[in-house]
Amino acid sequence: MIVHSTRPTHSVPPHSALNGRDRGFWGGRWFSFNAAINGTLHTIRTQPNARIELTALVVVVLAGLYFRVSPLEWALLGLTIFVVLALECVNTAIEAVVDLVSPNYHPLAGVAKDAAAGGMVFAVIASLCVAAAIFGPRLVELFT
Repeated sequence: MIVHSTRPTHSVPPHSALNGRDRGFWGGRWFSFNAAINGTLHTIRTQPNARIELTALVVVVLAGLYFRVSPLEWALLGLTIFVVLALECVNTAIEAVVDLVSPNYHPLAGVAKDAAAGGMVFAVIASLCVAAAIFGPRLVELFT
């Protein structure tokens, strides 16, 4: 008697995000790092606000060098800049997932996207407050 297996003779590769599991510790870290870089580059390529935020990063670094900000001020500026950029990536991810699961308009999809964008508004306002606190007095002194 011949017994046939019910398993397919070909294997279906797992989703690419799962491929890092069998690469060992360092291979998995490298896989994750590459995935994160791809996500970052996607955000920069597709989101005009991310490019504006990167331009702001350059302006802030140049201003920091010009005004010789303290190490603590650099830390605060760096933290603020990279939190804004990180939230831009999270906002992009939320928009992508919402578009994937709700290709047609749904009020809750709109709430999710609007709330993610609202988080960005809070982060940008906070970054403007940090910039005003650090550079405001120096600009006043420069122009008076």
